[in-house]
Amino acid sequence: MRVGLYPGTFDPITIGHIDIIRRASALVDKLVIGVAINRDKGPLFPLEERVAMIEAECAKLSEETGTEIVAHPFENLLINCARDVGAQIIVRGLRAVADFEYEFQMVGMNRALDSSIETVFLMAEARHQAIASKLVKEIARLDGDVSKFVTPLVNEKLLERLGKTA
Repeated sequence: MRVGLYPGTFDPITIGHIDIIRRASALVDKLVIGVAINRDKGPLFPLEERVAMIEAECAKLSEETGTEIVAHPFENLLINCARDVGAQIIVRGLRAVADFEYEFQMVGMNRALDSSIETVFLMAEARHQAIASKLVKEIARLDGDVSKFVTPLVNEKLLERLGKTA
């Protein structure tokens, strides 16, 4: 069984993330969405809510693609998380050249730690390349409409979390 790991903070999960998840599902039998517990980032959503949103959004995708998709919180090194879940590949989404520079360094370090785990880069669809969770949160905080960037469920949770109304 080919297992992939798609790690991130997913604070919140966006349609850009969902696009990468859908496309990564075609490459593996099981896709683990590694939900990073990154206390330094100070996420808007607690871990449990991020996991719940991912599970809700991915249930339909799993059914459509026939790929098992599961959320897995982690706080250790990415390469150790990959080992923990039995992943042979790490999936990373790229939006722009700036993403590649950072990811290139990460791949080098991960390969030095475990050369048996490959990293696969998937370019975001052109229409999703500007979407970033950080920007989505900022737009929502400033009363902007983020419904083009997140699913209705995530939009509702975001507005609720920020104390806003639709």
